[in-house]
Amino acid sequence: MRLSTLILGVLGVLLLTPADARADGVRELRYDGRIDVAVTTVGGLWWVTSELLKADLVPEKCRWCYRAEDGADLLNSVDGGVRKRLLWKNTETAATVSSVVGFFVEPAAMMGLTALSSANDRAIDRFPVDALLITEATVLAGDLNQLAKFAFARERPFVHYLPRAPDAIRALTDSPTDDNLSFFSGHTTLAFAVATSAGTVNSLRGYTLAPVVWSAGMTMAVAVAYLRIAADKHYLSDVITGAVVGSIVGVGVPLLFHSASSASTSSTTPPTASGQALAAPAVHSAFSVSGGF
Repeated sequence: MRLSTLILGVLGVLLLTPADARADGVRELRYDGRIDVAVTTVGGLWWVTSELLKADLVPEKCRWCYRAEDGADLLNSVDGGVRKRLLWKNTETAATVSSVVGFFVEPAAMMGLTALSSANDRAIDRFPVDALLITEATVLAGDLNQLAKFAFARERPFVHYLPRAPDAIRALTDSPTDDNLSFFSGHTTLAFAVATSAGTVNSLRGYTLAPVVWSAGMTMAVAVAYLRIAADKHYLSDVITGAVVGSIVGVGVPLLFHSASSASTSSTTPPTASGQALAAPAVHSAFSVSGGF
């Protein structure tokens, strides 16, 4: 409830920006192509590298296991109760659907709707920058999630409930290097990051179809979070944390580093060579360090 209230509040502030603060109906965003491309590329390469080296980076044993020394189950009642109610009989189907929606359908939908949204307001030339900023925020959220997973090393639900001795864990699962990466949900983090970053960029631009982007993105993000519990890959606390972190990064990166100043939306303000609008001296000085990121 608090997360949805925060997102709706931010959306409300963005959508209620006066119309006379726009140039041709679409606001310019503050960015630097060289910096934002570099941040996105390096962040993406780090995530890929960490995946390739996962076997060496993930601890052999869980650090967060919910097991007493005598083997007694110490899992909290909330995570255990929600798992019992939402778990599908065919967990593999839930896992597959969550991956298809989270990694393919939702990102494609967010980019497609953003392109449609910009074209609808006769600003399709802004779409490449919009896509870059959405990707940047999503990649940064993914990097943060990866660091947390390796640090916490929480045992996944399906591993926790295996009818075996704790020491036999790696012989009974299909992907041992993934057994202790439950906290917090990567699928959920990325799903909420791409949904909120796309929504925020659309709202900052002032696109007419911004509410459609928000609605579609958040619906798919919630579906992904539900499916990760149904697949027995994550606990409720994992997906809630992923939703919160993904949303904070998804909203925060565009809002803090790329939102336009009042000067940058003036119809007489020329763009710089890198594509960002020139701001008034005071505003430019205030954002000289963080504006490009």
